[in-house]
Amino acid sequence: MRVPEKGMPKEEIFKTLESYKGKDLDWKSGRVLGYIYYPGQKAHDVIDEAYTMFLTENALDPTTFPSTLRLENEVVGMTANLLQGDQQVVGNFTSGGTESLILAVKTARDYARATKPNIKAPEVVMPVTAHASFYKAAHYLDVKPVITPVHDDSFLADVGAMRAAITDDTILLVGSAPGYAHGVVDPISEIAELALENNLLCHVDGCVGGIHLAYMRKLGYPVPQFDFSVPGVTSISADLHKYGYAAKGASVILYKNKELRKHQIFACSRWTGYTVINAAVTSSKTAGPMAAAWAVMNYLGDEGYMEIVREVMEATRLVIDGINRIDGLTVLGEPNMCMFSFASTSKNINVYRLADALRNKGWYVQPQFARANSPANLHISMNRSTVDQAEAFLKDLQQTIEALKQEEISDEARKLHAELDKLSIKFDDQTFLKLTEMAGVTGTELPDKMETINQIMEVLPYDVSEWILIEYLNNLMVPGKHA
Repeated sequence: MRVPEKGMPKEEIFKTLESYKGKDLDWKSGRVLGYIYYPGQKAHDVIDEAYTMFLTENALDPTTFPSTLRLENEVVGMTANLLQGDQQVVGNFTSGGTESLILAVKTARDYARATKPNIKAPEVVMPVTAHASFYKAAHYLDVKPVITPVHDDSFLADVGAMRAAITDDTILLVGSAPGYAHGVVDPISEIAELALENNLLCHVDGCVGGIHLAYMRKLGYPVPQFDFSVPGVTSISADLHKYGYAAKGASVILYKNKELRKHQIFACSRWTGYTVINAAVTSSKTAGPMAAAWAVMNYLGDEGYMEIVREVMEATRLVIDGINRIDGLTVLGEPNMCMFSFASTSKNINVYRLADALRNKGWYVQPQFARANSPANLHISMNRSTVDQAEAFLKDLQQTIEALKQEEISDEARKLHAELDKLSIKFDDQTFLKLTEMAGVTGTELPDKMETINQIMEVLPYDVSEWILIEYLNNLMVPGKHA
């Protein structure tokens, strides 16, 4: 790959870019039940225009672009208000939930350094359902994640187990509102009370659900307490590019006060260049996502958000009830909002095969591996664009299930287990090639069916599966190759 000697015409550029999207999911179809949070074309047009309007402004330096400071403060203020923060609550705009969670862990670590200098090996106590970004934060920041179980059937954090996991090195307790996998809100009041008892910080991961839950509460839905109204909650993360329906690259991290938030901020004046001060991880960044978030929040307003939430929750109830009526399927736990997962109760129904079959009908559902007490399942995130497709999805799901029940039961899983048992796994190229060959992966092209890949990844030891993923992505992301 190289920069072309002569520039391409505008028409050719956009024709080429459009061709690159040929294998992408049709995110406007309402048939993509994950990843996408589409508010409809009118709101999307507002978002698009606002994003472009602030595309070039650099949010690194508010003294040069004071508009970015105003946008950030107003977006943070609106979010804090939704999450019942008082006048002391402060926060910052980030690029997404991952950055928000990294900052929450970084703040807890540095706060502990300042207030508990005896702690040399800081630990974060969190349920097994906590988001993977906490593991990334721990990996980046040299903090130990201490994982606790969740209750069978409900998948709610076991607060007793969290209590038992606290040590003199604990700096932070974590709860989710809701946990992504099952859509259930952890007992935040109990976790926060435990934090108060032990003089610890308590972070609520409301990345996926904070905004939606806040509007459910306004509409009178029964919502467990999860925000700053709970004594002991010291920080909350909430993504605006999920159920705030903003453009991607929009999240907020909130703290109970400035005294805590100051441990998030980085400053450097000792090098030969300009003074650097960063509230978040990134330095130079477009103000586009910030402006787009501000625009959609003001465009929709409380009334617009509540209308969306009402429609989405009605469609969610329709889909959950429909799935539970299908013989051989069951929704896991008791989801608190519009995201949930369902598993198979029949040996004739492999959920990974079901995902492939639904994909062939134009639906995307997200496979999730069997982990801890959670069986292999398929995840669904309902949003505004999926509302009109709810009945069509249930119809196709029922037909697909009936077709799968007629298929001969395969012993492929048993054969895979036998082959894996015979394989002497070493972290080398030969093992990588053998495992990818077993999964049906050749070169950089993924196979049309993901069933075998998912079955292999599910049964491999965690360190092996993570190594395989890293090796695969490292081989995939090479200039000149394409998906």
